[in-house]
Amino acid sequence: MPFLKTTPDPLCAILDVDIAARAGWQPLDLAAAYLRGGARFLQLRAKSMSGAEFLATASAIVQLARRHRARVIINDRADIARLAGADGVHVGQEDLAPAAVRALIGDAALVGLSTHTAEQVERAVREPVSYLAVGPVFGSATKATGYEPIGLEMVREAARRATARGLPLVAIGGITLDTAASVLDAGASSVAIISDLLSTGDPEARVRAYVERLSR
Repeated sequence: MPFLKTTPDPLCAILDVDIAARAGWQPLDLAAAYLRGGARFLQLRAKSMSGAEFLATASAIVQLARRHRARVIINDRADIARLAGADGVHVGQEDLAPAAVRALIGDAALVGLSTHTAEQVERAVREPVSYLAVGPVFGSATKATGYEPIGLEMVREAARRATARGLPLVAIGGITLDTAASVLDAGASSVAIISDLLSTGDPEARVRAYVERLSR
């Protein structure tokens, strides 16, 4: 059975538990706000949670997302994704290799892989992934990647290489409501947003604005 590929929604709403807490949000409440706003592709990141708490949180969000026909991707933890019934896993360059993730969660799950350079993109398109991510596009205040902003030209190049392999591209890093459309115009299938969804204090309305802007 070939592994599952996917075209993510134009908006990938990343729910980072630590960033949510600093903004005064509990993970499940924030996930509910994103879903009410129209987000249908969520990624859950919980670097500081214990395994048990992460599993409980992920399971609750997956159940909530099911009612909205939304997909949930778990950052880093293939074990949590499998136990919570999530749709897949997103890994970085220092995490489990996509092939190892596939061994844990199977070919029917989604697997995303972060890239930051042309060389990483070239290697990534040969991996058993469902989509690629590339960034930081404009820089990122929420995650120290150790990489300089890549700009829209690199998004175009990454999109070209990914498309040649039948893979969609998710772009991340410093993207705002004002710049998101330009990133899609450069060839990305989706933009992954963290901080800007919380920037107005009304994440439901902010997600709705993204969904409306990106559907034009």
